[in-house]
Amino acid sequence: MVKKLSWITTLGVIAIEEQIFKLMGSVCRPFCETARVCNRGYSLLLQRRITDFGSEKSFAKATRQVFEHYGLQVPISAVRRITEHHGEQLHGEPQRVQGEANGKVAKQLIVEMDGTMIPTVVVAEACDGDKRKTRAVFWKEARLGLVYEHGCTDPVFGASTGNVDQAGDQLGLCASRIGMDSRTEVHGVGDGAPWIADQVERIFGAQSSYLIDFYHLCDYLAAASKSCAKDHEAWFALQKKRMKYGQVEEVLAELAIHQEPSSVEDKDAPVRACLRYFQNRPCQFDYPKALREELPIGSGEIESAHRYIIQERLKISGAWWKIDNADKMLALRLNRANGNWENYWNSIRTSRVSL
Repeated sequence: MVKKLSWITTLGVIAIEEQIFKLMGSVCRPFCETARVCNRGYSLLLQRRITDFGSEKSFAKATRQVFEHYGLQVPISAVRRITEHHGEQLHGEPQRVQGEANGKVAKQLIVEMDGTMIPTVVVAEACDGDKRKTRAVFWKEARLGLVYEHGCTDPVFGASTGNVDQAGDQLGLCASRIGMDSRTEVHGVGDGAPWIADQVERIFGAQSSYLIDFYHLCDYLAAASKSCAKDHEAWFALQKKRMKYGQVEEVLAELAIHQEPSSVEDKDAPVRACLRYFQNRPCQFDYPKALREELPIGSGEIESAHRYIIQERLKISGAWWKIDNADKMLALRLNRANGNWENYWNSIRTSRVSL
């Protein structure tokens, strides 16, 4: 028998007359098997273009971009389905997201971690009526980590919407790709969130040190300065200089002189808050050592990465994500940020992908 076959490519909708063979209840379609296409399906090249747009812009904008660039009217549902399919292929396979190990041993690694909140939604599965009435929206933390070798400029990224241990495990995988072994020294830097320092210690142990982001510390010192001196700018500059010279005890003594009495509420006691910040993070202010070894004392790189990896797509106006779909989109964006986009598409080129 002969049947009309059509599928969508970047050149448009292609239709041919396909010869189909039936034998004892089974169907053989030689052209489909050879060309790796299916009726009303999307070619792999077009899937790549759609995923490219869908991972960068909203699905509605991606639909318009496909039409603008290729003249194809692709339904928004197809753009979503194809983009999420390839995100699912990547999610849970860190070797595809982060790439393979480079085979060399790294002497010194810099690691950074931070979290950002993304909008998520949960819908009651057993609801028979309007599911919009049973949905709950909330903000969930997505944790991003990066690792790079000292002297290099290309970090490897890992991320998770799971718990802090899962985020730490992703950081460990990134370090393994670059060449972490028992001889590697690890310099961690981040803000004062306790989970970051805890994960650096859990994953890298005695090989690691952790430094509080200098500019985050300065926020506390700046707030305290207004209660410590009339010329608070000069006082603030002096404390920053002391910290860079390792004179932590002098700074603590200066803060203790001006600490507010216990009768003052915490929200009105910036000096007490600054003291507590120091006391809760012992051995995390060794700025002289980092400066001598030309290691970073700020975590601006991870904060910037949050914007262009996570927030640019997952925090667009009006977007609320199911957790599993957020994970798929995150996997796509990490794959691209790590420079493995071409490798992913080459790896599935020989497989049959029917969508």
